[in-house]
Amino acid sequence: MELIQRLLKATEFRDKDTGEHIIRIGYYTSELGKLIGLDEDTCKILSHASMMHDIGKIGIPDNILLKPGKLDQEEWVIMKTHTTKGAEILKGSKSELIKMVEEIALTHHEKWDGTGYPKDLKGEDTPIVGRITAICDVFDALLSRRPYKKAWTIEVVIEEMKCGSGTHLDAFLVEIFLDNIEIFINIKEKYS
Repeated sequence: MELIQRLLKATEFRDKDTGEHIIRIGYYTSELGKLIGLDEDTCKILSHASMMHDIGKIGIPDNILLKPGKLDQEEWVIMKTHTTKGAEILKGSKSELIKMVEEIALTHHEKWDGTGYPKDLKGEDTPIVGRITAICDVFDALLSRRPYKKAWTIEVVIEEMKCGSGTHLDAFLVEIFLDNIEIFINIKEKYS
């Protein structure tokens, strides 16, 4: 756990906006895990593991990672490698926690319809921890200001999540998430 906290601090040196985001992701994923019936130990591991979902961004050049505008096609290809870079950093561990971090780092940008990256996984081929993290990451990213966009309102975020349900995101998980939206809004407000 100490090593994870130190790695997270290392990523914050690269991108100051990630600090509160990764804390919220940990809380969101744990809560969503509980809501779908994952056991307490798994939810605790998921909370810690999901905070490292973007660890591979440590290998993305600053001119791309911190670019204030939209990425061009070449930059986007490089940015997408953060998933495989993260998995590469973490591969080969015997630790249950590190194995989950590797799985999440690699799969949190896969999409339900198979149009995500890096492996174009479809439906339940994406591990549940990757699908949970994807929903929580989308929710928080849309509600947050970024160098390239303004924060969206909660109403617009909810509509976007509904639109992405069954294509970008697992429809079952989106339904559970939105049925319990107050839990996630409270986390966003508490850790902002």
